[in-house]
Amino acid sequence: MENKEKFLSFNLGVRDTAVIALQHITEVVPVSLTEICPVPQMPSCVLGIYNWRGEMLWLVDTEEMLGYSSFSQGVNLLSKMMAIVLEIEGKYLGLLVRQFMDIEWLDDSQIKSPSGELFYPEMSPFLRGYFINQAEEMMFSLDAVAIIQSPMWAIHN
Repeated sequence: MENKEKFLSFNLGVRDTAVIALQHITEVVPVSLTEICPVPQMPSCVLGIYNWRGEMLWLVDTEEMLGYSSFSQGVNLLSKMMAIVLEIEGKYLGLLVRQFMDIEWLDDSQIKSPSGELFYPEMSPFLRGYFINQAEEMMFSLDAVAIIQSPMWAIHN
């Protein structure tokens, strides 16, 4: 029996693709970097706070968090990025990504265990594993719960 789930896929770095389960995604919002209020004394991947529906939403540079080079350096401040708003048990976190690709139906029983040489070490706490899609490309499956509950921002959230 197939155990298919919906995932949102998006680009990571120049060539990689990641997916995150739709069940943990509340909303996807366009964000311009000028609307983010920087917060001092935070890990460099934390871009700051964004006003989302009157709430303070922490925004994270997804690529930098996962060990890629920060995309915010090469980006025009006026350009719109996309924020994936994750929600677990009433806690919210925004993951900034370059662009979305698609909604993917993936069979959770087909997930492969991550092996260390395939990805950056920074990724390991946030990785469930990976899928191989029809084009034979690897898609990293990120763990929304681990991302939100990361000790990196637990003290601030």
